[in-house]
Amino acid sequence: MHSRIFRLAAALSFTALSGCATIGHQLLGTNAGPDASLGQNAAPPSVFGYAVADEPQAALIGRQVLNQGGNAADAAAAEGFAMAVTLPSRASLGGGGACLVRMPDAKGNMQPPVALLFPAGSPAAESGDRPAAVPTMARGLLALQAGYGQLPQSAVIVPAERLAASAQLSPALESDLTVVGSALLADPAAAAVFAPGGTMLPAGANLQQPDLAATLETLRVQGVQGFYAGSYARQFAAAAQEAGGGLTVEDLASAKPHIEPAVTGTADGYATASLPVSTPAMETLPASASFMALDKNGGAVICVTSLNNLFGTGRIAPGTGVVLAASPHSNPVPDLAAAMAYTSGGAFHAAASGTGQSAAAQAAQAGLTNALAGHPGVPVPEPGRANVISCPGGVPGGEGSCTAAADARGQGLAVGGR
Repeated sequence: MHSRIFRLAAALSFTALSGCATIGHQLLGTNAGPDASLGQNAAPPSVFGYAVADEPQAALIGRQVLNQGGNAADAAAAEGFAMAVTLPSRASLGGGGACLVRMPDAKGNMQPPVALLFPAGSPAAESGDRPAAVPTMARGLLALQAGYGQLPQSAVIVPAERLAASAQLSPALESDLTVVGSALLADPAAAAVFAPGGTMLPAGANLQQPDLAATLETLRVQGVQGFYAGSYARQFAAAAQEAGGGLTVEDLASAKPHIEPAVTGTADGYATASLPVSTPAMETLPASASFMALDKNGGAVICVTSLNNLFGTGRIAPGTGVVLAASPHSNPVPDLAAAMAYTSGGAFHAAASGTGQSAAAQAAQAGLTNALAGHPGVPVPEPGRANVISCPGGVPGGEGSCTAAADARGQGLAVGGR
């Protein structure tokens, strides 16, 4: 087994134990460049790389992490934590997900692709009037960063922590709030965040989540143990019980990411890898969201997240700011779909994430096929959505050939280049 997989396995073991509006945050505590509008890059690219996400502020953070010397794993982890703030309807710390990872080792040799799986888990016993899933998002993202990243852990959490203190409510989140409507506001903790004046916040409004900022601070200062064990775990379990979620401290301790070999194959002469998916016939699956990153060495990470329902249980664990995912005991689990293609020599060529409920797996494969055919912006069949990075010349070596696209029917952002 290769050194990077050993490192990821060690990280998993450790985590188991222990309308456009302007965006002008200095997201990493340094000068992030001039203000930008949604759909624009907030910082001129200083190194090659791409970041794509279903929520624009997360993509901008991923791009800035690359500019700060991070690799694809650092950028993807930072995007994930940011989306837990800016798109908590689909990417809350109370939910989970999966990442398709293909990164070089410390000597620069590209390693086989792996699937890092951290779906929102099943509690030991279902209780409460709105049973919640065991949260795995933080453990999964920290395992990704610890196993493959090269920046300090704090560098991938600080941007999200700052966004939680004050961010702009994006059109992506506004769309999801419109779907759930007043049902979400029946929960006092959710109403305080999303409708502080009694009316649902619109896109462009100032979204403040001080409790979530404090949770992210705990995670940054104390690490994974600070979230899943000790006093915070007891506080979180009690808050989840108060919200009707029925979680226990033992449930939190059981939340363990794991790795599996990626599903491999070939397409158009390229080697391919994808996340394992199995769509049940004739079943409506939950909403999901995606983010991805590509770095200068050809390292690539694609992640897909879900709360097993739009806004999960529809409740926030009081005092934590965390939207609780719905228990898989009582809700169908999503297809977390992603695929990438590369040469036998190791050069990256294309990546695609798939969302769109039951059409997610088809969307990822169609997006990858379009990218390999030189048409990354071609829409995939409804109701699927595909975000894509395409490098016909390969990376490393053909960086000038690369393009990226967030599905034009969504509210996401693709940003990058050199």
